[in-house]
Amino acid sequence: MLDLGTSFVGSVARDPDVLAIVHDEVRLTYAQWYRRISSVVASFDRIGLKTGDHIVTVLQNCEAAATLHWACQLAGLVITPVNWRAKDDELDFCIENSEARAVVYQDVSAQAAAKSKRAPHLPRIAIGCDDAGAIAFSRIVAEPAADATPRVGPEDWSVMLYTSGTTSRPKGVPRRHRAERAAGVAHVAQNLYRRGERTLGVMPLYHTMGVRSLIAMSLIGGTFVCLPRYDAKKALALIETEKVTNLYLVPTLYHDLVYAREFASTDVSSVRKLGFAGAPMTDGLLKKLDEAFHPDLFVNHYGSSEIYTFTIDQNAPVKPGSAGKAGINQEVRVVKLNAASVTDLAAPEEEGEIIALMAGDESFDGYWRRPDADAKSLREGWYFTGDTGFVDRDGDLFVTGRVDDMIITGGENVSPVEIESCISLHPAVLEVAVVGLPDEKWGKVVTAFVKRRAAVGEAELDQFCRSSGLADFKRPRRFVFVDALPKSPVGKLLRRLLVAGDFQPERLPPPSSAA
Repeated sequence: MLDLGTSFVGSVARDPDVLAIVHDEVRLTYAQWYRRISSVVASFDRIGLKTGDHIVTVLQNCEAAATLHWACQLAGLVITPVNWRAKDDELDFCIENSEARAVVYQDVSAQAAAKSKRAPHLPRIAIGCDDAGAIAFSRIVAEPAADATPRVGPEDWSVMLYTSGTTSRPKGVPRRHRAERAAGVAHVAQNLYRRGERTLGVMPLYHTMGVRSLIAMSLIGGTFVCLPRYDAKKALALIETEKVTNLYLVPTLYHDLVYAREFASTDVSSVRKLGFAGAPMTDGLLKKLDEAFHPDLFVNHYGSSEIYTFTIDQNAPVKPGSAGKAGINQEVRVVKLNAASVTDLAAPEEEGEIIALMAGDESFDGYWRRPDADAKSLREGWYFTGDTGFVDRDGDLFVTGRVDDMIITGGENVSPVEIESCISLHPAVLEVAVVGLPDEKWGKVVTAFVKRRAAVGEAELDQFCRSSGLADFKRPRRFVFVDALPKSPVGKLLRRLLVAGDFQPERLPPPSSAA
């Protein structure tokens, strides 16, 4: 297995004059990009960074962020990307936890860097903003340098991503060059990417989906079209002008894209392959996208930062909700909830916890200095995902939610995903999320939070659930109409905020027609 630096140099040799990256007016071929990357590697040497050092970046998706990612692969640094919305204390945690030796930020994250207690004591690189104590990125890439040569091998660390940390401090997920490249190769194979693909680089480079898109494009002489911050109008404009051929997004971003006012007037015919991950997609959205794009391939990719691919379904619309079967580098099982052993398997159709084999090529080795997290998640050579699901009679996996999201109502286990998919098919429903709220009688009562696109009431939605065949104990007993559902920066639904009462109640009723 090649290290990523050698892999990228090989891509430059193969496709020197092919367009590699686009960001606003910046358009670089692989040869041109390699020169800029080499300049950054030389600047790392001048700063005094050594092989194995961590460098924290607080950046939106831009040419500079992608350039830094590849420069770290060649220099043997461990790029440690952080959400650009991070506050100063969150940034300080990541700097301290990773023992970072340098920090890179831009205008949108400059305030957090300025308030940080730790960043001012480290070498700093600033992108698109003035800081007297920082090195300007524009100056770095303007200084000529000899072509950088790879300094590490496949067993060295490549990147450390931080998990979202919903209930505690985020956990570092360090990943080796071999695992990163294996995941990139699998991404190309399982999404049937061809040479010269163009992808919309909007999933952030602090997220595993964004990193995978970046690496995958390099492997096939593809083009990474940067979109720093998701905006449906801008996304559609880039799809049309740059002739984007594939999209790899979380369901929420697809939802915003296909329901944008500009969608109908935008030429999206260049997009032939759709892929989604990060969360299940409701039946209603799946149908809408299939009708809107008529893609040649529509992939449901189920995975995580820790082990990139769990399962793949390459024809998601045929069996809505199915996450398919194990990827080419993986084996998965469903064990009983609270299983004592990895051999305590759930029966077909029985809901349990999904586990994945750690021996797979794409796997991480364990969390960064978190033996407590390792003890909880890594057992008998398997990774316990914390996700619930079941395997149907065909052997296809269905992901039903998180172990922590399971609603126990009147002694019955209820998964939110099945209910959400049912309600999403009602034409007046734009978005829906289901959680269990405390109830004196039932313990938890199934509650649906609905964003309406047209007038519809509780009674009509309840009847819709009844007529759909949803089991009586799964039907929501409460409906709450909202203006918006709480989501993470990458578009993941944050159910815990709904449970905590942190949401936006509907202020104005929707129009009476869905037109």
